[in-house]
Amino acid sequence: MAERVALITGSLAEPRIARIAEAIADEALHPVVINIGVKVAALMTAEIVERRLKLPEGIDRVVMPGRFRGDLDRLAAHFGIPFARGPEEAADIPDYFGKGKGQADLSRQEVLLFAEIVDATRLSVEGLVARARQLTAEGADVIDLGALPDEPFPQLEEAIAALKAEGFRVSVDSFDTRELARATRAGADFLLSLNETTLDIAKEGPAVPVLVPAKQGDLPSLLRAIETCEARGQAFLADPILDPIHFGFTSSLVRYAELRRLKPDIPILMGIGNVTELTDADTTGINAILMGVISELHLNAVLAVQVSPHCRTAVREFDRARREFYAAREARSLPQGFGGGLMALRDRKPFTTTPQEVARLAGEVTDRAYRIEVTQDGIHVYNRDGHHVAAEPFALFPHLKVEADGAHAFYLGVETARAEIAFQLGKRYAQDEPLRWGVAGSTGGQVDEAHKLTFKEAGSTLSDKKQAAQKGAQSD
Repeated sequence: MAERVALITGSLAEPRIARIAEAIADEALHPVVINIGVKVAALMTAEIVERRLKLPEGIDRVVMPGRFRGDLDRLAAHFGIPFARGPEEAADIPDYFGKGKGQADLSRQEVLLFAEIVDATRLSVEGLVARARQLTAEGADVIDLGALPDEPFPQLEEAIAALKAEGFRVSVDSFDTRELARATRAGADFLLSLNETTLDIAKEGPAVPVLVPAKQGDLPSLLRAIETCEARGQAFLADPILDPIHFGFTSSLVRYAELRRLKPDIPILMGIGNVTELTDADTTGINAILMGVISELHLNAVLAVQVSPHCRTAVREFDRARREFYAAREARSLPQGFGGGLMALRDRKPFTTTPQEVARLAGEVTDRAYRIEVTQDGIHVYNRDGHHVAAEPFALFPHLKVEADGAHAFYLGVETARAEIAFQLGKRYAQDEPLRWGVAGSTGGQVDEAHKLTFKEAGSTLSDKKQAAQKGAQSD
């Protein structure tokens, strides 16, 4: 028999939830939409639910709105069946019930992530340790100390010892063979970058060499270095070197493919900085494409750098990319629907409602509090006194009648500006919540706080934020 699941909603959302319930019903799932008799079910307390909810016979479990913050355990005990909190947006209900891809398992990955500190020679040991902690928190597995040409690195040994003492794996990248020899003797885990003429440095300590061509594009020299390590029983990584766009980029991709064809079982590293750092484009998309190459060729390691400000989240992005693409490949799937961590500028489902649905909701509102929504035709602002649609906030302001209420005007300005960004880019907007930028940007909002802000007047929203700011100032 199909599982009977009660979807609790209010009168404003009921028609939308009913259409979704009809679409997801099948032989295994029978959704039952229950209007609990309030306009916005998410704002109810557990006490209200206990008084108002009348469950039909045969309900197996109850799903409350995602922004409902009442005590689910209390409700389960009261009604004698399980209660759960659903997704925050009605548009995500199909995924919640497994009618989409659902939540991907991103705990697994197979690519070792090196993060380079390019100016390591200019930082103190304490500064290097602090930077290493930050990069590790963003996903790095190995901290790469980049030495600068013609700059001494007197703190090299001390830095390696301090990083190793904190549990970090360390690599050192230098054109100075003397620095590489010092690094392996000091206990570095990897050396970047050795070729067939400098490979003997690897004999001076335990560090694993990362092999590169002796000259740009010289794959035969890289193969000779690989074969030397294989003959010695020396562990290694091989890097054919990814070249910048218009300076050999396509040919360098071919070299990676050719090396994998010739050496199907060796570990291969790709350094991505020549493309991410030297291209004026958002790194989320670049990293996704490069991760696609890495995933298809089963490359084993990547070296990321964050020198240019536009690359400042490259490590975080690549950590997410290696997890999403691994999950997609294991599922024999396109890299779609596996978390969307690299969807920084746009969302696949930016609009959670239609203009017609908003117009119907606006016609039922009986209070003065402004609701703000975004659909494909623009920014909607409505309350009991009117419903206005525009592409930008300045066209809306004359209709809102808040010239004498500075706090309310400020609040509506902030929210309609967010809505404008969402509308222009094609991102999902939810009133009183920050826009989501994937792993490329952190947000200040807390999901657990959303219920305190939704559908409230500007004064209460602003006072909540003002009180939080005052508490922070007092703690300082």
